[in-house]
Amino acid sequence: MSTATIQTGHANHDAHEHQEPSFVRKYIFSTDHKMISKQFLITGIIMGCLGMFMSVLFRLQLAWPDQSFGFMETILGTWAKDGKLDPNFYMALVTIHGTIMVFYVLTAGLSGTFSNLLIPLQVGARDMASPFMNMLSYWFFFISSVTLLSSFFIETGPASSGWTVYPPLSALPKAMPGSGLGTTLWLLAIVFFIVSSLLGGINYISTILNMRTKGMSMNRMPLTLWAFFFTAILGVLSFPVLLGGALFLIFDRSFGTSFYLSDIYLQGIGALTNVGGSPILYQHLFWFLGHPEVYIILLPALGITSEVIATNARKPIFGYTAMVISLMAIAFLSFIVWGHHMFITGMNPFLGTVFMYVTLIIAVPSAVKTFNYIATLWKGNIRFTPAMLFAIGLVSFFISGGLTGIYLGNSALDINLHDTYFVVAHFHLVMGSAAIFGMMSGIYHWFPRMFGKMMNNTLGYFHFWFTFIAAYMVFFPMHFMGLAGVPRRYYQFTLIPEFGVWMDVNVLITVSAIIGALAQILFLYNFFYSIFKGKKAVQNPWESNTLEWTAPVKHLHGNWPGAIPTVYRGAYEYSRPDREEDFYPQHIPGNDNEHVDDHGYILPTPVRKEIPVAEKPATVFFTSFSRLFSFKRA
Repeated sequence: MSTATIQTGHANHDAHEHQEPSFVRKYIFSTDHKMISKQFLITGIIMGCLGMFMSVLFRLQLAWPDQSFGFMETILGTWAKDGKLDPNFYMALVTIHGTIMVFYVLTAGLSGTFSNLLIPLQVGARDMASPFMNMLSYWFFFISSVTLLSSFFIETGPASSGWTVYPPLSALPKAMPGSGLGTTLWLLAIVFFIVSSLLGGINYISTILNMRTKGMSMNRMPLTLWAFFFTAILGVLSFPVLLGGALFLIFDRSFGTSFYLSDIYLQGIGALTNVGGSPILYQHLFWFLGHPEVYIILLPALGITSEVIATNARKPIFGYTAMVISLMAIAFLSFIVWGHHMFITGMNPFLGTVFMYVTLIIAVPSAVKTFNYIATLWKGNIRFTPAMLFAIGLVSFFISGGLTGIYLGNSALDINLHDTYFVVAHFHLVMGSAAIFGMMSGIYHWFPRMFGKMMNNTLGYFHFWFTFIAAYMVFFPMHFMGLAGVPRRYYQFTLIPEFGVWMDVNVLITVSAIIGALAQILFLYNFFYSIFKGKKAVQNPWESNTLEWTAPVKHLHGNWPGAIPTVYRGAYEYSRPDREEDFYPQHIPGNDNEHVDDHGYILPTPVRKEIPVAEKPATVFFTSFSRLFSFKRA
């Protein structure tokens, strides 16, 4: 689609504005990308609260396994008889907690919210390429959420074979209570979820490629858009593989096929007739999605962090081109490292070595992003808003969690660490905590854009510090438990003397988890109170450069009432020496004495200034270096 065609379509949209839509059309079956982003956000928050509550329930079981909690029987009924969790339901809580947090909060809640909100606004488009497909993407996500949660209201309970639903437990309906209808509902929910993700991803890619406003070249796009773009590509290429794996699992469960089953013996039934299948095939299919899924979650959070850090450090992002290339490298490498999840499946040692090398190589572009964040912060005029604190918190988790990935990426070390609490700690720090902090950073930063109000900063600061400290207190001790060989997903450790010595640590982790959960009440109060009673926001409260702050906050399906702004420069021109203001929005025309650099940024014409020899960079470097080896005699 040509730019001229797009601009004509925009003009036609302006020519005949629609009348005020009905309540149902405006708030429920909306095709406005801004309203759909709010729908994704609110649904993601609700699912996140449910997932967090489940984690508190099974943490209580791990910390005080011999104690009864009366409230559990009140809310869970026979699954917590006499106030103690049923072992099968404990596994169901672990399974659904992981499923909700990975797919429904960190994938749809994060990417669905901010891709929908920011892509049209930051590229300068009236809406998504297909608003109707965009609406369908949310409603498939909502139907998927309802389907998953409905498994709590059936007699046999939800799926119980872990959030990865490995066969044979998931392939044999009679293997355990949760393997029955609960697993069927899980698979159905995942099918709906994948349809939602594909509809959204195709829309995001099409909008970024075809609907950029005049002057918005690819090398002028904010890093958020690059992150959403690569995320959408990852989802479109990898989610169909999980769909195929789920369909094969449904065939094995319901139609007698043997994709994943062979030589199975069930007590009371005897040997099954299934032969020729392999559960390892499912692991290949699942993790071919599963590792790109890590970056489907992380990349949007990293893109949000880039925008928030540059805006609040009042500096251009350090190494824009390097940041884009690192995003591209991470996206590519994420497709060829899935085997490191399967080192102990009997994999050929040579193949395991290949997966180990590419796993360690992916640390390079990740390190580039980390160094660039730190360099952007260095000597910046930093504004410590709640959004900025959460962005810096993401960088902290990305470093601490990423370093432990080096151990798990080593095929020899992984044999000892696999399926221990070391994996739980790594996974929750580098992906769970980092992505949640990126999501929170985005909510605090773009809340004025979404609702026209300001969130309370004081509550935001308390929310950050309680959550940050609690997250480290929960997951950091787990590294030491994993090094001692403590396995994950065990119902009770007091019966095993070697693991019982960690009970005090389990209590510390559970208390920290409860504090972290309570801290989210501050956020929920701040969020919903600010929507209705918050202080009214100005048009551009953070003095940011990107286009979303040029559109009116009021509900307007089309974003801009008149012509769409034209872009004249990149998104990160902060603190330019030739301007009084420390920001230079993309839509402000440049002066005659400006020129465009290799990255599309409009810069002032350089004035030649003679630098004294003693101050030249090379002289400073070699003088400083020589002093390292100079010793003054006493």
